[in-house]
Amino acid sequence: MRQRSLVAITAALTAGALSLTACGSRDDKNSGAEGGGTTVVIGIDAPLTGELSALGLGIKNSVDLAAKQANAKKYVNGVTFKVEAFDDQAQPSSGQQNATKFVANKDVLGVVGPLNSSVAESMQKVFDDAKLAQVSPANTNPALTQGPKWNGGEKARPYKSYFRTATTDAIQGPFAAQYLFNDAKKKKVFVIDDKKTYGAGLAATFKAEFTKLGGAVAGEEHVNPDTKDFAAVVTKIKSSGADVVYYGGEYPVAGPLSKQIKKSGSAIPLAGGDGIYSADFIKLSGKEGVGDLATSVGAPVEELPSAKDFVANYKAAGYKEAYEAYGGYSYDSAWSIIEAVKKVVEGNDGKLPSDARAKVIEALQGVSFDGVTGKVAFDQFGDATNKQLTVYKYEGTAWKAVKSGTFAG
Repeated sequence: MRQRSLVAITAALTAGALSLTACGSRDDKNSGAEGGGTTVVIGIDAPLTGELSALGLGIKNSVDLAAKQANAKKYVNGVTFKVEAFDDQAQPSSGQQNATKFVANKDVLGVVGPLNSSVAESMQKVFDDAKLAQVSPANTNPALTQGPKWNGGEKARPYKSYFRTATTDAIQGPFAAQYLFNDAKKKKVFVIDDKKTYGAGLAATFKAEFTKLGGAVAGEEHVNPDTKDFAAVVTKIKSSGADVVYYGGEYPVAGPLSKQIKKSGSAIPLAGGDGIYSADFIKLSGKEGVGDLATSVGAPVEELPSAKDFVANYKAAGYKEAYEAYGGYSYDSAWSIIEAVKKVVEGNDGKLPSDARAKVIEALQGVSFDGVTGKVAFDQFGDATNKQLTVYKYEGTAWKAVKSGTFAG
């Protein structure tokens, strides 16, 4: 689907300091840099306020951490990385405005974000026209990388500047369907979505696989994401005979919906995708949500040997908010931009070329490194080559991983 304070740790200038270029700027005065050098800005677009801000702030902090660590390691000789974060409030119009702001700042050589697929749709052309790289840690709608006809077998990459480290709903929806049908033994589902790009797309891929497996659809509904009273749809669920509800959307709706289903006397679980995998779902659904299920991209970060340093460093950095579902993917998204900048600088006699933005896009396509979430690389569509997913269950007072794997389609 889909997120503090910035403390710059920079490299001292050497005799061969980088010169001012068309993209990236020379720090002639001390503005967070100890000795100057070339400043490269990594943009961040995410919902930093509003109902989805828990995820958005996790994205922001994780990118900030990547920039700090690159500077501390002097990872790109002569380059200081800084971050600039804009709040899209989970609104496509705000995302598009933010994209225009990033394009106008010549120091921005890559942007991490957004959280929402619908917001990404509004940003892609703006970035592509400016040859500015975008790497999302959270967007899962397949059309963003494979075009509107992806489900009919006509895959065509719309924008070469767009990449993502999260896997897509072409895999996530079916993965959830296989778990619910084969493992949880659910045979009759009531499908609900929020009519948005992410939610509707996820629900559609889930439904297709669930029925293919032999499951039945007891009913379908669409809800307004601004609604909090689900009495009418709860009545339909109760009378449908469904043994599970699948919700395509995000936790601000999923939490209250789950609570109201259980309070109506129906004990069936609600399941959803990465949009509901958040500690805020636990808060919103309360004790009634115990037993609910969510899928999310990747394996549990806490259980990955590759993520131990990230978890420890995030804690040591003192961020007040949790890194949430996309923290590791946000760090890896930022690091992919850092790796691309490093390749461009090293391939141009230690300085940024005048067409640095275009060169960063080219370098991103060939990026390959061991990241927080595992191997990070991109296929011909800009999609992550890592297709891992995990099913989580709300047990006790938290989400617990119950199964990790990939979609066997």
